[in-house]
Amino acid sequence: SFFRLKTPVQRSAAGWRRIMAEMEVEESKDLNEEKKEEVAKDEAQEAEGNEGKELEADAPSDARPKVKAGSVALNFEESTLNAVPVNGGKMLMSLTEGGMQHLLACVRANTGIKSGRYMFEVRILETLQPFEQPGARVYMPRQLLRVGLSQSSSSLFLADGLENLSFDCDGTFVHHKSRTRTNAKFWKDQTVALLLNLDPKSPNANTVSLFIDGQRATEPIQLPEEMKGKTLYPTVNYKNMSLEVNFGPVPRAALPFTCHMLQQAAAEDVEVKASTRKDGKSDFVLPVALPDMGYFDWVDKFLAENPGYVELSDRMILDWAAKSGIWNRKNAGAGSNDKPEANTGVIAIDDWSISRVMAAVAPTMPRNYVVPELKANLVPAERKDALERFTSDEFQRRAIVLMGQPDDSYREYIQKKMLEEKEWQAELEKKRKAQEAERKRQMDERKRKAQEAQRSLELAKKRKLAQEAGEEEPGDEEPPEAPEAPVEAEAAVEEATPVTLTEEEKALKYLPSTSTDIAERELARSYASFALPQKSEGFEKVEFVWEKEAACSALLKSWVLEKKQTQRAEDLVPGAEFKQEWQKWQKVVGEWRRSQSDFKDPSKRKAAKDKKAEDAKKLLEEEKQTLIEAGDEDGAKALEEKAQAEAAEAEAKEELDMENLDVFAVEDIQDIGNGEPLFANFGYEDWILLSTRFELHLLIHSFKRDLDDADRPSFPLKHLSYYYHKYYRKAWNFQQFSVPEFDDLLELLKDSISLQGEGQEGHLKADNAADAPPERFVKLTEDNRRERQRRIDAGDETARLKFARPAASFGAVGAGSGGVGKGSYGKGKRPYPQLGAAQQASAQAVAYNSNKPRTTYAPQTKGGPYAPRQSYGRG
Repeated sequence: SFFRLKTPVQRSAAGWRRIMAEMEVEESKDLNEEKKEEVAKDEAQEAEGNEGKELEADAPSDARPKVKAGSVALNFEESTLNAVPVNGGKMLMSLTEGGMQHLLACVRANTGIKSGRYMFEVRILETLQPFEQPGARVYMPRQLLRVGLSQSSSSLFLADGLENLSFDCDGTFVHHKSRTRTNAKFWKDQTVALLLNLDPKSPNANTVSLFIDGQRATEPIQLPEEMKGKTLYPTVNYKNMSLEVNFGPVPRAALPFTCHMLQQAAAEDVEVKASTRKDGKSDFVLPVALPDMGYFDWVDKFLAENPGYVELSDRMILDWAAKSGIWNRKNAGAGSNDKPEANTGVIAIDDWSISRVMAAVAPTMPRNYVVPELKANLVPAERKDALERFTSDEFQRRAIVLMGQPDDSYREYIQKKMLEEKEWQAELEKKRKAQEAERKRQMDERKRKAQEAQRSLELAKKRKLAQEAGEEEPGDEEPPEAPEAPVEAEAAVEEATPVTLTEEEKALKYLPSTSTDIAERELARSYASFALPQKSEGFEKVEFVWEKEAACSALLKSWVLEKKQTQRAEDLVPGAEFKQEWQKWQKVVGEWRRSQSDFKDPSKRKAAKDKKAEDAKKLLEEEKQTLIEAGDEDGAKALEEKAQAEAAEAEAKEELDMENLDVFAVEDIQDIGNGEPLFANFGYEDWILLSTRFELHLLIHSFKRDLDDADRPSFPLKHLSYYYHKYYRKAWNFQQFSVPEFDDLLELLKDSISLQGEGQEGHLKADNAADAPPERFVKLTEDNRRERQRRIDAGDETARLKFARPAASFGAVGAGSGGVGKGSYGKGKRPYPQLGAAQQASAQAVAYNSNKPRTTYAPQTKGGPYAPRQSYGRG
C-alpha cells in the first residue's frame, strides 16, 4: 500500500502511520469474524447434542395417599355467569346471547397445587361466530383462550393482578401487565398441557411449561416472585368457544416423559377447596343502606373478605367488560355509582340488554351472590321481585342493613384505602420532582457544554489572530468551576417523613366520592318509598351490622323527611281537579278582558247601558202585567214605584267616590254599581299580576292535593320553575317582572302568596283557602293597583311597574288550519318564518283547554336517558 502512494506527501511519516493503523484494524476484524464463527459452530454442536433431550425427568413412583377419585373438578361456585358446564363439568361452553359473547368466561379448579409436579390439559372443541347487530363494535379477538394458574383469593381473570399467569392461544405468556412472546400458538383440536413444577429437588423447580399435542412448546418459565410458595389453582379463560378440560388420571396426549396429572396427585401436595353452600343452599345477600353513606365501599370490603361471592350489578358488568378488553368511554358526570352509564360501542352492553340475560341466568347457577343495587334494595316492591326469583329452596336469603355509625372494621378499611391513596399520590409527586430535577440537571449540562464550546471557539479565534500578527499564542484558559448542585434538604425531609392521615381524615365516617350514589332524578322519584327490610318479606335473616333496628328506623325516617323538604316529586301528575280549575280560570279571565275592552269603547258602553235599561224595563212590564192579570193593581203600582226608586239610586251611583271605594265590599266585579267593572283600569302589568296570583295559588293547593303527603304541604322556592312547568306546561319567567329579588315579587303579590323560610329553601304558601273564588284575586289586584297609584301620585316613581313584554311573533299559535296563523304558510309558497327561542318555547306550550288536550304531563321518551333499567332481581 505504501509503495502505491503517488505523491511525496502520501509517502510522509504521517501517511505511513495512518496506513499501519488501517492494517491493524483490518487484522482485528478478521480475528473477530473467526471468533464469531467458532462460537456459532460450538453452539450448533451443543444444540445438536441436546436435540431431543427433554428438560424434565420421568416422575418417580409415589406410594403416598392420592386424592379421592373424581374429586378434582372445575369449581362452578367461583366462575363467571357465562361459563356453562356440560357432561358433568368435563366440557365447557359459553353463553352467546344478549352481549355475553363479548365477555370472557372464567372458571377455576377446586384443587390447587402447593408442591410436587403435576399437569392438566385443555382442548378447543369448537369455535363460535355469534351474530352481531349491524353497527355494533366488535372487539378483537372474537375467540380467545387463556390457560393458566391463579391463587384462590385472586381474580378469576387471568392477566388481572400479580397473583396469576397464563399462556394465550396467540402465543404469549402473560403475567399482570407483562406480555412475553413464546410463539407457542395453539388452536382448535390441539391438546394443550400446562405443567407446574413445584418439586424443590428438580432443577426446574418453581417453573411452568406449556406442551402442545405432547410436544414441548416453551422452555420452563420461572414463576413470578408473587406466586412462589403459594397454592396455585388451574384456571381457564375463554370466549366464543367450547372446551374440554382434562384433570386426569389419563392424559389425552402423553408427554415425552411420565408426569402425574392433577387427579393422580398425592393428597398432601394439593389443597381441595370445600363447597361454600350451607345445607345445599347458596347465599343471597342484599345490602341495604342510604345513599352516599359508604355503601359501595362496604360492598368492596365484603367481596375482598369473601372472594367466593359473585356480585350482580351494573358496575360489575362494566368491570367485567373492561377485564375482557372492552373499555367504557365515560362521559363527564354521566350516570351514578348505582346505575353507571355505558358507552362501550357494544350495543347489547350500552342498552343494558346484557342485564336481562344475567337476571335470567343467575338464579339457575349455584353460586353465592351479593346484589349491591342501592335504590332497588331500599324499595320493598323491588326487594319482593328479587326474592321471588331467588327462591328459598335454593338460596339462603339475607338482608344486611348498613345504617348509622360504621363499625371499627369498616373505619379501618376506609382509612387503609385513604392511606394507600395518599401514598400513591406521594409517590407520584416524588417521581414528578425527580423528573423535574433530572430535567434541570440535563439543561444545566447542556448549558455547560454550550459555554465550553463557546470558549473553545473564542480561544481558536484568538490564536489565529495571534499567528497572523506574529504574536505569542494565548494559552488554555482555566474553565470556571461548575457550581455544586444544591443539596435539596426539603426532599430529604420528605423522603424521611412517612405519609400519614390527618385528624380530619381519621374522623371521616365514609370515603369522599366525586360521583353520587343515586342520580338526583332517580332519587327524587323513589326516596319516599324507602323502607327497612323485614323478615316477613321472605328473608331468612335480617342483620343490622352497624346499629340496632330502632336506631336505623329513626335514621331512615329522619333522612326521608329531610329529603321531602329538599327533593322534587318527579312522579307527581297534575290531577283532574286542577285541569278543571285551570280551564275555568282561563275562560273567566277571557270574559273579564272582553268586558274591560267593551267598557273602554264609548259606543259599546252606551249600547250596553241602553240594553240594560231596556231589559230592566221589559222585565218590569212583564211583572206588572202578571200582577194586573192576577187582580193586584196595588202591587203593580208599588212595583213601578220601586223601579223608579232603584233607577234614581242607580243614577246616584254613577257619581260614586271611586277614590274611597272599598274594593272588597263590591258584590259584582263586572259592575260596581255604575256599569263600570272593578278591573276597568287594569293595565298589562295588572293582568299579569292577576294571573300570577291565581296560578301560584292554584299550583300550591293542587300540589298538596295531588301529592297527598302530610309531610309535604308545599315545595321550596328552588323547585318553583319545575312544578310550574309540570302543571302549566310553560316556563316560569321571573325576569318578566323586572324586580331584583323574589321578595320584591312577593310584595306585589301580597295577601295571595308568601314564603315560609329564607331564600331558595323557603317554602311557598298560599294565603287564601283552596276554594277562594276567582273574584277574590281581582279585588286583591285592584287594591294593590290603587296603592301603587297613590304612591305614584305622591311622586314615588319606584311604584311604577314596567314588565317585560314577549316579542311579537307571526300569527297566534294554533290559529287557522295551518297552525301558525293564516296565510300561505304550509302551502309550499314561501318558507316558514324563523322563530326565536322565546317564540319556540311559547309555540311548544299547550293549554289544558286545547281542542286536543294532552294526556300526559311529562315528556315520555322511549328508551331515553331515564328509561327504566333491568333490575337483577326482576324479570
